[in-house]
Amino acid sequence: MSEWDEATIMNRRNFLKSAGALSWIAVGPELAFAAGSAPYDRLLVLVELKGGNDGLNTVVPYADREYYALRPRLAVPRDQVLKLDDRAGLHPSLQALMPLWGARELAIVQGVGYPQPNLSHFRSIEIWDTASDSAQYLDQGWLARVFSRNPVASDFAADGLVVGSQEMGPLSGGTTRALALADPQRFLRQADLVTDTGRSRNPALEHILKVERDIQQAASRLTVDIELKTTFPPGPFGNALKTAAQVIGGRGRVAAVKVSLNGFDTHSSQIATQSRLLQELAGGLTAFKAALVEVGKWDTTLILSYAEFGRRPKENQSGGTDHGTANAHFVLGGKVKGGLHGPPPALNRLDGNGNMAFAVDFRALYATVLERWWGLPSADILGGRYATLDVVKV
Repeated sequence: MSEWDEATIMNRRNFLKSAGALSWIAVGPELAFAAGSAPYDRLLVLVELKGGNDGLNTVVPYADREYYALRPRLAVPRDQVLKLDDRAGLHPSLQALMPLWGARELAIVQGVGYPQPNLSHFRSIEIWDTASDSAQYLDQGWLARVFSRNPVASDFAADGLVVGSQEMGPLSGGTTRALALADPQRFLRQADLVTDTGRSRNPALEHILKVERDIQQAASRLTVDIELKTTFPPGPFGNALKTAAQVIGGRGRVAAVKVSLNGFDTHSSQIATQSRLLQELAGGLTAFKAALVEVGKWDTTLILSYAEFGRRPKENQSGGTDHGTANAHFVLGGKVKGGLHGPPPALNRLDGNGNMAFAVDFRALYATVLERWWGLPSADILGGRYATLDVVKV
């Protein structure tokens, strides 16, 4: 074929960008056709609570007087808490999750954080996405490293999938076959327009052509139009979970999926905002579980929530909370060992900034995914050994 000029290369880049495909990172031949012995038949779903959800009003320490002293206006009234035990309970907007708790399919990990926490949104989510130390800068997401070192089988449509966003997060960088489906139907329509235009001696153009070929192959395997009996709540989060469930139930397999629920940066008017968001979260996750049961994938799916940080224990003067540190997170699935994990928040031992000390390093959650869910070594991925949590049935 003839070599194309810079304008042609730019046009093809723009085409891929409009199709939501530039997040696909072309892999070398040795990875594209790897056998993929790692057990990725068990799926990981990451739910990002974007902006930093307030863990203290999510998993409420209702028996702790310090909680009500620190939050005279913002605290969840004791008689409204959905009690989990004699010390902690859920925010009332999470009522839809209580059947999962009763079935022991919901685990709650308290006190999740990391040493020397950073309270910048951008930097702290980068730390979570790359599984780095606070002062360490890595250019690959932790899942990108996993899939680079332990390749997914070539018959999977993709290694990972981000639904409803273009932010790749833990799938960014490396030699990962990762797709962002901000608009799934548009992606599939435009991927159908890609034609095989051969090879090029121009490295930049050949990279684009390789991406195009991989995108077309992925699109041919993905299914996002299967009919589900499950009804999802309206809105971007419900739509993203519905698309994820359709992909999971379809013919094209993936190893990991990421979705996001936005709006948790509640510096003001937190009561109404967080109540709405937690209701969206609970309703979406409950529908997602029903859909996974419907397609026979609930027992092989692990759902993990995460956020860049929690909120400060003391309420501010604007009816909200400022950036904090340790947080509570959810682990859900048919093979989850339900219950409370990690120590309760120590509100009588705050640091000099009025924040809580963490008790569980977030990388222990990732180590649990790698070692207990996928049966993979974690130390080389996470830069050290982290004790796994007993939240998953091996």
